[in-house]
Amino acid sequence: MTTTAVQTYVYLRPSAVRRGAGGSELALETSGGATPSGAGGHPRFFSGFVTAPEAAAAALLSVADVASTRYHRRLSPASLDPVVTGSGDRLRFESFSGCCGVHARLDVLAEGLDGDDIGRGTTNVDVNAPLREALVRVGPGDPLHLRIGPEELEVTTLDGPVVEKRVPLPDRWLRGFAETQVIASAFDLRAEVTAAEAVRFLRSLSRVRSGAGAALWVVPAGRGLRPTVRPVPGAVCLPGPDRLAALLRVLRHARGLRLYGPPVTAASAPTASAWEVTLPGMRLTLTLSPDPARGFSGEGAVLDALAAEDAAEDAERVSVLPAWEPRVDVVDLARRAGLTPERVRAALAVLGASGRIGYDTAEAAHFHRELPFDAGRAERHNPRLRAARALVEAGAVRAEADGTFTVVSGGEGAVHRVRVGDGGAPSCTCRWWGRYRGDRGPCRHALAVRIVRGAAASPATVRGGAR
Repeated sequence: MTTTAVQTYVYLRPSAVRRGAGGSELALETSGGATPSGAGGHPRFFSGFVTAPEAAAAALLSVADVASTRYHRRLSPASLDPVVTGSGDRLRFESFSGCCGVHARLDVLAEGLDGDDIGRGTTNVDVNAPLREALVRVGPGDPLHLRIGPEELEVTTLDGPVVEKRVPLPDRWLRGFAETQVIASAFDLRAEVTAAEAVRFLRSLSRVRSGAGAALWVVPAGRGLRPTVRPVPGAVCLPGPDRLAALLRVLRHARGLRLYGPPVTAASAPTASAWEVTLPGMRLTLTLSPDPARGFSGEGAVLDALAAEDAAEDAERVSVLPAWEPRVDVVDLARRAGLTPERVRAALAVLGASGRIGYDTAEAAHFHRELPFDAGRAERHNPRLRAARALVEAGAVRAEADGTFTVVSGGEGAVHRVRVGDGGAPSCTCRWWGRYRGDRGPCRHALAVRIVRGAAASPATVRGGAR
């Protein structure tokens, strides 16, 4: 069952494009958020000019397009306002689709901005219908001043009425942030084409619609890209081609297209992938789930890390080190924390489960953010992890002489056998494992075994009561 809370966004005034004698100002109002100095009601992150105004306006609209679209079961629009993170040298705008199967991120880099220092922190920004209409009218010769946050750093009175939005916020939206950073960290750059080839290829996809079996595979072909219906080595999966529609807004400003994905063989099932359009001083990236009907929230990529014995403690140790850095290098973080890179990756996955870590495929590095939501919800509302901890508490996991594990599901009375391979990858006899074969993360029985094995290898007490 999907659990839903209500998130309230409170803005001092609506975001707007205001026109004056010196050009236009894009004023993005902020609501809540985290900064290095603590929580802020309306933090201010930047005030200055955008060096490519028309491209920036189109890219922001693309992020807003994703936030207002459901690509699967198009019944009602999403209504979440994008998240913006200031990292000291860049601004990152992020959103999820209403179905949680598409993640959009716009990175406005230092060369794309001309103004005062870029702040550090994370907040939501108001994107409303009049703002979208005004962004469409931003032209190439129209200087665009960008302001993120209120005009005054210290706001003592309100200029006009407070703008308040009460938004149903599914837990799967927060879990989507957790899953995408783990999944994307396994991606490599698979193909890169010029702006002309990017335009040709992406426009050719407009005739293809998402649906059952609609996943394509894309391979480099000469200077361009070629779709195929079968996976081959070096290919990138394109699950639901119409989910790239938000990129069409920025094609006239594109400088190139990069494709990212995991290693693929002829036997590979559909996988997630990332599609990055390079723009003047900016990058716009869409990350697609493996199927239009699958939201990132159910992929299970973060479950192993959440169940690991040392990961929570390591996460606390690591959490103070990123310090809003735009690039979090795992090797450097391991050295500073006195941990192995493997343990740091698991710790980052745990931090990602509360939205505190993202992953940038272009730079192959994590980055720090702080989502303004309840940090404990990702684990608390993860049904597989809750079920695994319940199995451990009930003493349902038993090690066998042959090295396998027997897990008895209390409510069902069913007996499952979990085998752990030489590389640590588990398999299980349950129906979940039989259906997905690990493609959507471990089943609850394999997670329970992981918890028990971690307890046996460590004198520490395992969360959930097992020792």
